[in-house]
Amino acid sequence: MDGEMVGLVAVIMTLGIPIAGMFTYYSVRKLRSQERLAAIARGADVPMQQELSPAANSRRSGILLVAGAVGYMLTFALIGRIEPDAWVAGTFGVIPFTVGLGFFLDSALVRRDARHS
Repeated sequence: MDGEMVGLVAVIMTLGIPIAGMFTYYSVRKLRSQERLAAIARGADVPMQQELSPAANSRRSGILLVAGAVGYMLTFALIGRIEPDAWVAGTFGVIPFTVGLGFFLDSALVRRDARHS
């Protein structure tokens, strides 16, 4: 029964965490929109928030992915000193690391294209 429970919890967590994150994100956006509309209805001058450029968005994503991947790999490297099989799990940190490098490349290309246009 313990193995079945672990599988059930793994499936629930795998599906539940992203859904909860999306729900929270959209709930916060909805509340901000309602707050903004209420302020406008009262006659308050609400400045528009400037959106980030595509290069800034790519750079931010790259920083977060590379930092997360390095932290993930460091964690499993430290665990690997005690349990050698943990190195296998640590190598999966290469995936978000390379995706982060791709975002850095995208950021550089967008900046270069913006300068030449």
